[in-house]
Amino acid sequence: EYSEKYCDSQYEYRHVILTKPIAKEMYKITGGKRLLLEDEWRGLGVQQSRGWAHYEIHRPEPHILLFRRPNGTDPVTGKVARKV
Repeated sequence: EYSEKYCDSQYEYRHVILTKPIAKEMYKITGGKRLLLEDEWRGLGVQQSRGWAHYEIHRPEPHILLFRRPNGTDPVTGKVARKV
């Protein structure tokens, strides 16, 4: 399940709630001790545009993945637009 996007002055955020079977797969990969790399979370079936990074482990609910990307990120390339 994917949240709506929300933002602050620096980042755009969203969270993804994993099903129990997928959360177990995630735990096998990380042991619950590190963030997932993009190829890992995509390998678990998480689908989103480019530029998102898993940035925090929410200890009370580790099956909820927290993602962020800088404001102005191009969703196709994952690159941040340069400020002029």
